[in-house]
Amino acid sequence: MAAKPSTTIARKARTRAEADFATWLMMAKLGSFDTLPDNAQKVLNDYRERLDRMSEIESKTIAVRETYQAYYSDMGGTGDAPEPEPRTAAASDGAVPVDNVVRFQKPPKPAPARPADRGARPLPPGGRKPIPALLIFAVLVAIVVAYKFLTR
Repeated sequence: MAAKPSTTIARKARTRAEADFATWLMMAKLGSFDTLPDNAQKVLNDYRERLDRMSEIESKTIAVRETYQAYYSDMGGTGDAPEPEPRTAAASDGAVPVDNVVRFQKPPKPAPARPADRGARPLPPGGRKPIPALLIFAVLVAIVVAYKFLTR
């Protein structure tokens, strides 16, 4: 009878396999293929050979699955590595395309001022009020006048 797979180990192994494969692929594209470990070179060579027979997505899926199974057993998982659960229901039924594009979001709008604060100016991000330029100029003039007075 096969042992029950550990979901924690499976999740960690799957995440690590996906991250490592993406890193290996990027390093190979940047010309650092020879510096990769032997197991990474083997996975990437198998990936490239499969590209002749199938699509890039299918080849990537198989490469990540193979790496995941190796990591699962290395991390102490017993039995066969469980198939990962889909990340979201919408992505699994094809309604939302899954891609590796990072989407930037606009910062949230500031909360409206409370009635008591409407007349007050908001503080800058540093939390300190800015010193007016006229005040700085007046202090510099006072320093020059004091220097002239004391040097006579």
